[in-house]
Amino acid sequence: MRTATDGRETLAAVAEQPPDVLLLDLMMPHGNGYEVCQALRASPTYDRIRIVMLTARGGETDRSKGIAAGADAYVTKPFAISDVVDCVTAVLARPRDPAGH
Repeated sequence: MRTATDGRETLAAVAEQPPDVLLLDLMMPHGNGYEVCQALRASPTYDRIRIVMLTARGGETDRSKGIAAGADAYVTKPFAISDVVDCVTAVLARPRDPAGH
């Protein structure tokens, strides 16, 4: 497991060692979660990474924007750790479509 504190650091960490699943906060400096998600989805090298957005932004528009950016799931704070574990398990169990999402 690896952590990053901003968008640039996240992209650098992914480039160094691509994860199976990325837990991504929306509100980060130097590239918010939407931008990081879109950058990964635009790359054939990283477009198969499962992305779960974890955020305090729980509005319908925010959720729609996250899914449109390419997130596989969107979990709003506050949440139970068991809910995140269940979400990650479900995301990993889903087959990937040909577009990589």
